[in-house]
Amino acid sequence: MADPQTLLTAVDRLADRFRSMPQSRLLGPVPGYPSRAAAVHALAARLAGRALAAAGERDRPFPDAGAFAAGDQLAVAGRELAAVADAPTLAEAAAEVRSVDELTA
Repeated sequence: MADPQTLLTAVDRLADRFRSMPQSRLLGPVPGYPSRAAAVHALAARLAGRALAAAGERDRPFPDAGAFAAGDQLAVAGRELAAVADAPTLAEAAAEVRSVDELTA
């Protein structure tokens, strides 16, 4: 059974790595995405969408604040999801964060 801390730990680890990543790595391509930053932005958008759904709100576009904000956007989306999601959603989201962490390593 997943708890919010499992997701938050995974999100914080990945967000911190992206906050300190040099531009050349942020903008470097990874399988399925034009850049590492794009992969994390897509993950953040998915987490934000799940948070909205769990809170009973309508989905809306997730802003792209640029490559250098990818870590911060992930941190915010992860915290929003951790605050409202049920255990299965938390576990699924934590696994997805770990997968993107491996992809962008």
